[in-house]
Amino acid sequence: MTAYWTTHPGPLGDLLLTCDATGALTSLTVPGAPGAKGLPAPGSVRDEAPFALARRQLDAYFAGDPAPFTLRLATPPATDFRRRVWAALDEIPYGTTVSYGQLAARIGVGGPAVRAVGGAIGANPLLIVRPCHRVVGADGTLTGYAGGVDRKTWLLGLERARTTTPAG
Repeated sequence: MTAYWTTHPGPLGDLLLTCDATGALTSLTVPGAPGAKGLPAPGSVRDEAPFALARRQLDAYFAGDPAPFTLRLATPPATDFRRRVWAALDEIPYGTTVSYGQLAARIGVGGPAVRAVGGAIGANPLLIVRPCHRVVGADGTLTGYAGGVDRKTWLLGLERARTTTPAG
């Protein structure tokens, strides 16, 4: 089966998007993130067409539109645990954050499993679309992000700026 890829300019740099032959998004990475070091797998074809909706929704997001992404996402090979963590990420509302411990509790694990939650978040292949940037340390500090903490800060700033209502 043929896989497709493209790049899309944005405020975080050129995003790398990949999809499978059905058009389901398989990855979205930012410069410097794992998987963004070069082109996708050999045999992948550069094609803009399968990414039209993703491009529109990313542009709207970067313009401050809080509407959720409605893209078809491919499910990569992963453990059930990772799939549960990723599904929990999908449920974090725009403009809010949760701690790693809170996310672990949402999927029914705790204690040492919190570290495994962090590992699953770090393996998320769909940055921005699957909002791993909304997970913070227990004290609210901005901890790791595959695209860099500076990009995490920017994304959270964008979302908070759009969810704050003016006084008066």
